[in-house]
Amino acid sequence: MVKMRLLFIVFSAALLVTSCSKYQKLLKSSDNELKYSKAVEYYEKGEYYRAQQLFDVILVFFRGTEKAEKIAYMNAYCYYKQRDYILAGYYFNSFTSSFPNSQHAEECAFMSAYCNYHDSPISSLDQTNTQAAIASLQLFINQYPNSERIEQCNQLIDELRAKLEMKAFDIAMLYYKMRDYKAAIISLNNLLKEYPDTKQREKVLYSLLDAKYNYAVNSVPEKKKVRIADALEAYRVLQTEFPAGAYAGKAESIFKNLMKENS
Repeated sequence: MVKMRLLFIVFSAALLVTSCSKYQKLLKSSDNELKYSKAVEYYEKGEYYRAQQLFDVILVFFRGTEKAEKIAYMNAYCYYKQRDYILAGYYFNSFTSSFPNSQHAEECAFMSAYCNYHDSPISSLDQTNTQAAIASLQLFINQYPNSERIEQCNQLIDELRAKLEMKAFDIAMLYYKMRDYKAAIISLNNLLKEYPDTKQREKVLYSLLDAKYNYAVNSVPEKKKVRIADALEAYRVLQTEFPAGAYAGKAESIFKNLMKENS
């Protein structure tokens, strides 16, 4: 039994070496038609890395021919299937530029934006790519307003915006926890302006009230009155929207302290 397993391993290794050897010879070959047919064959088998290497080699050779569109289309998907979203996005975008009248133009325009979506990092990291993804999805919507993919695009945009919202919320709360109340007030106000329907609205409004209260009571005398009035307005907004909310008790305590400071 052990001998049979060893023979199988040796046989498999020999086949792999032979296969690799043939593939390397194919890559170095000057027979571009053979490279094309084998690349398509690899693609259809799901061997995207091998197909992509061959497509990359023959892209220039077949430029301007009938096969150019098919090569560009499959090559973009080769990168996508390997989860190389940066290059996949580049090649999908290149396809739409090179073949704007293709039956695959809309699909590739969407896939280019979708690759940007995949390239968006978690909310704790820099969100430049997330903003770029939103812009590219919106561009697709503008270019293809009647596309069946519009609903999906809107869902993806909502998901990406939620990530930006979480980033903004985390930054604002970090300032708040650090007791940098001036920075916290600015960040919390910006958060409410940008995302007025945030699910964290009650917590944001309370944090804003508490930040304004602490900022006011620690102010120099000539600025204290104006800042107390600002904090009282923050209390009014919180009380109006969430009169019996989770922070009602704490907010009431702050309100009483503000009234004492204001007397």
